[in-house]
Amino acid sequence: QVQLAESGGGLVQPGGSLRLSCTASGAIYSINSMGWSRQAPGEQRELVATITSDDTTHYTNSVKGRFTISRDGTKNTVYLQMNSLKPEDTAVYYCNAVVSPWGTEYWSQGTQVTVSS
Repeated sequence: QVQLAESGGGLVQPGGSLRLSCTASGAIYSINSMGWSRQAPGEQRELVATITSDDTTHYTNSVKGRFTISRDGTKNTVYLQMNSLKPEDTAVYYCNAVVSPWGTEYWSQGTQVTVSS
């Protein structure tokens, strides 16, 4: 079993910044990829950013140029640096990891990010 421990959410004013962290632990041989998604009230979950073991990254269009995903393979940790935050970024943010050898996907419980003046 794999667990994902997430931290860094909170309340921030528009234009501010937050950094989310998520660490995977448990029965891990290697991690194929990690990522972040978010879900606003009444909305579908949206993929925000992903990063693979070879450091290939993808971002949804609405966060390009503002958010940066990174990882620390030694620590099994993924980060999401969020700058120039907007009210529409308000959501519960989840991290995930795809874990070898079976390619099983795991998700965190989520952390609230609220952008408001």
